[in-house]
Amino acid sequence: MSPPPPSDEIDPRALAAAREAFNLARQGNADRIREMLDAGLPVNLTNEDGNTLLMLAAYAGQAEVARLLLSRGADATRANDKGQTPLAGAAFKGDVRMAELLLDGGAPVDGAGPDGRTALMYAAMFDRLEVLELLLARGADLKRQDASGNTALVAAVMMGATRTVARLDALSE
Repeated sequence: MSPPPPSDEIDPRALAAAREAFNLARQGNADRIREMLDAGLPVNLTNEDGNTLLMLAAYAGQAEVARLLLSRGADATRANDKGQTPLAGAAFKGDVRMAELLLDGGAPVDGAGPDGRTALMYAAMFDRLEVLELLLARGADLKRQDASGNTALVAAVMMGATRTVARLDALSE
């Protein structure tokens, strides 16, 4: 007897489990995520927006979940469908602790999505001085340009980010 032909339909139970995992990553339920990973949940599972569990945990500031996912091999470089990386999400939120965790977990300090924007650029644009200082200390390239040719300083000026403009301007002299 041959197996049934493949189907494009997703098992509703698998879809429900995936939705639960994404919600748990946002909520910070590391114990339940651990159980799901142990049961076979793919560590780099993505949702309809291309967000991985790590991206959602990073953006929500859920360090324990992010640490667990990284320890299980989550890809710290993987960008979502908008080209945002977990490190860029942490920079946007101003979450120094998460940015450190991601850098220590393998996220490249100058990693970027297709638009060329790095975490340093996000930190600069949104006036996240503490994250900017961390990224600089870890070797972020001040002169790096995004796809439009803008540096972190130019991005900060365009967004009116006074603290990061002052810091980056002082470093450019």
